[in-house]
Amino acid sequence: MWRQRWLEAGEQLASAEAKAVSDKQLRKMIENILSDVPRPGTPKFFRVEQVVQIVAIACEDPKKSQRPVSHWTPTELAEEAKKRGIVEKISPRSVGRFLKGSYSTTSSSSLLVKH
Repeated sequence: MWRQRWLEAGEQLASAEAKAVSDKQLRKMIENILSDVPRPGTPKFFRVEQVVQIVAIACEDPKKSQRPVSHWTPTELAEEAKKRGIVEKISPRSVGRFLKGSYSTTSSSSLLVKH
């Protein structure tokens, strides 16, 4: 794929070089030629700040939020995040992904209770 892009851009690059464009402009052209194209799929739905706030809730005692559980579950965290206005909607699965993806140095186990 990369070779094909490079070959297809050969004339364009040679022309730019013949016109004596600046190194900066030539570099920008090469970066554009070889950069990744947009990937399919939905864009990120949650901002980093929202994820951080949800992880912070997971570090709190659920009883402080008047939750009738001793440990957070993905469902309880999702509901609490919506209740606090951090997110408009979120699935328990998304919450679980956020917490599994965190690189905590304090524990190798999940922050949530398994169902």
